[in-house]
Amino acid sequence: MTSLLDGIQQARGSGDLRASIETVPYFKWLGLEVELREDELVTILPFQDMLVGNPLLPALHGGVTGAFLESAAMISLIGAMETVKLPKIINITIEYLRSARPLDSFATAVVTKQGRRVANVRATAWQDDRDAPIAIANAHFLIA
Repeated sequence: MTSLLDGIQQARGSGDLRASIETVPYFKWLGLEVELREDELVTILPFQDMLVGNPLLPALHGGVTGAFLESAAMISLIGAMETVKLPKIINITIEYLRSARPLDSFATAVVTKQGRRVANVRATAWQDDRDAPIAIANAHFLIA
């Protein structure tokens, strides 16, 4: 099994962040995937029945949506950082905009500011229509 630091180093060396996903157990458990689409890194959360929080609607659990956004932000930050350390979340604010239906979800993240110790990242998640996001997150990570 590859260590986390080895996975990050492999991801950096190849430019393929899938290696970093394989080394983080929670990312792997969620079934996260990453793709490069038109020079933009897209994190994908494939739909699974276990992710439904309200079976009457049905809708994805809000905690899953939040974890997905945090993960997408972290994956993008790993790709942008110069060090091989795993960023640690300081805080995250999530704006839930609409119910996440039982579909695959997609997210992109932008590192808005990266200092020596802290990085700010904004992530957006959507399902079938990118112009109708399901949630947006602003996160701060400790990177030192």
